[in-house]
Amino acid sequence: MGDTGTGLLSLASPHQRRELIRFSISFFVYSTQHPPRLNRRVTGVNDRWRFPREPYLGDLLGLSQLSRATGVDIDNELKIIDRLHIPQLQKILTGSIRKKPTQGSVPDVTLDCMGFQWELHQPQLFHSGTLTKLYIFALSQKNTDPLKELEKLLRAEPPKEQPQKTPVKKIAISLKINDPLVTKTAFATALKSLYTQDIEVHMEDVLGVLASANILQFPSLFKKCVSLMKDGISPCTIQTYYLAACKYKEELLITACEKWLEMNLVPLIGRQISLRTIPQELLQKVLKSHRLFTFSEFDLLKTALYWVYLQLNLKLQSVPIYETVLAFFNSFPKKCPFLERELGQKFLPVFHCLRLHGITKGKDLEDIKHINFFPETWIVRILANHYHALERGGDMFHVKDLSTQAIRFGLLINQEKKIYSEMIGVYGFFFEIKGIKHGSSSYSFYMQRIKYSDMNLPATVCERSPVSLRQERLVKYEIRAQSLVDGNWQEFSTNTLTQKFGLIKSTSKSHTLKIETVGNPIFVTFAFIFPVS
Repeated sequence: MGDTGTGLLSLASPHQRRELIRFSISFFVYSTQHPPRLNRRVTGVNDRWRFPREPYLGDLLGLSQLSRATGVDIDNELKIIDRLHIPQLQKILTGSIRKKPTQGSVPDVTLDCMGFQWELHQPQLFHSGTLTKLYIFALSQKNTDPLKELEKLLRAEPPKEQPQKTPVKKIAISLKINDPLVTKTAFATALKSLYTQDIEVHMEDVLGVLASANILQFPSLFKKCVSLMKDGISPCTIQTYYLAACKYKEELLITACEKWLEMNLVPLIGRQISLRTIPQELLQKVLKSHRLFTFSEFDLLKTALYWVYLQLNLKLQSVPIYETVLAFFNSFPKKCPFLERELGQKFLPVFHCLRLHGITKGKDLEDIKHINFFPETWIVRILANHYHALERGGDMFHVKDLSTQAIRFGLLINQEKKIYSEMIGVYGFFFEIKGIKHGSSSYSFYMQRIKYSDMNLPATVCERSPVSLRQERLVKYEIRAQSLVDGNWQEFSTNTLTQKFGLIKSTSKSHTLKIETVGNPIFVTFAFIFPVS
């Protein structure tokens, strides 16, 4: 009944338009209760297809004849406002009423809401499903035929000029709002949007305008707010935007918040006080994501430790150094690790999401062991897996799935340098992960095995590290790059590859991921496991 109904109304006579409006209202009252199933039935002298079970709604072209034949007042049926299919009725009304209030025109609807009397014009309020419903209900309560009033609005000819002294008969409607996000300023902005689509929504009011649009059932304004919020996600807004998206079941905004946090949890928000505001549900979902960016698995662990620390120290206004966090958890009695205490058990699901087996540096393992945070069974399992992997030449028998168990390392590419490089070591095998900028928007990424005797190895990589004498190492890996361009995330990947990495030039280098993007920064992840070989 959408566009077709609008076209019919523009061509129909006043009587036909009245019947179409009557059809729309009455049909949707009925259709919300019963599925459409036709059944032959005779009413008066008219033999038409009718719907079953409901004697008064169905073949609405013969509605007036049915009324005379049965003696039933059909207008009473129109008072069932709460069952109207308002969005379809709005399409008809807003599609047929093109006029805007002229300068100096007197408002004819008064909305009582939030302690204010808001003066509106009839044609504009039909953009709101809620106000349309309230308006029709108000007409029915005043013993006014809603169809006659709506048909007046659909007439093509302009209304006759009224004497200036004749007072305008205003329809009073009221709306009670219980949503705490709605402010008077935001609600005023939403009502102003009924008159023009070019209204500017300020970012400080966007949450309230979104809530107002939801209450008013104003889809175009709601979508506009969602678009603004997607572009405005930051460490300061991520919590409120995500909670609002969940409250109003806006999946696009939920996804945008999750994706933003997947990229920025470690490099951006992980060292800011805003980390405290991240809901645990959102944090766990992001930690489980295979798209999550991190510089290393240990960096991700430190971020999770900071998050717990900030949950327990709400008065802090700045993020302390990492040693302060370690000292805090070490201050608990040694007889029971933090995650087994009543205070820490609620945080267990967060640390179940981490890939602790991907932490292989000796110093990092010492922190895990002595922080007095993890259950002893966890530490034993981590160290035992490392021992067996080293004993078997690096084979990671304890991991199988690349997407959920791979060890991850990352590079954050911006416009500052042309070459980005990091040295990493796992189970005695050493690699260089590298990113090269070739032009304004052209990049390439790869990983390459290097010899332990290479003088370029930094002390932080080779210190206390074992050295493997194996000439070849089977590696299953994926190189993935992600960047944000015009509000949309671009993703590039080598997909899963398996390759033997040797020490000679022809076998030491991985497949190269080449991309073209104007996004800045670029989040590059190198994920790999050492399969049993």
